Amino acid sequence: MIYELRIYHCAPGRLPALNTRFEQITLKFWEKYGICQAGFWTTLVGPSNQTLTYLLQWESLAERETKWNAFQADPEWIAKRAQTEADGIIVERIENHFLTPTAYSALK
Repeated sequence: MIYELRIYHCAPGRLPALNTRFEQITLKFWEKYGICQAGFWTTLVGPSNQTLTYLLQWESLAERETKWNAFQADPEWIAKRAQTEADGIIVERIENHFLTPTAYSALK
């Protein structure tokens, strides 16, 4: 199992818009493409409270490439994402890490 850690650094004040986009739009597309999320978090204490952190779960990097690329290329997703940014950019920067569990990890 591979986990993808993604951290979205939002433009000031735009975290609520990102949360709404995930809740109302993005997760439906992920379901369509079989993208499995392991969890979402906002930062309670840290360098910024304008970040959204989440984990995706993949069987392999090949599965990730196939499903993520199909999702990103979906014309309906592209249009809906653009609509959510009509009032301005939501995400300024994305950090992306691919993680493999250790032998002693609770998540395998």
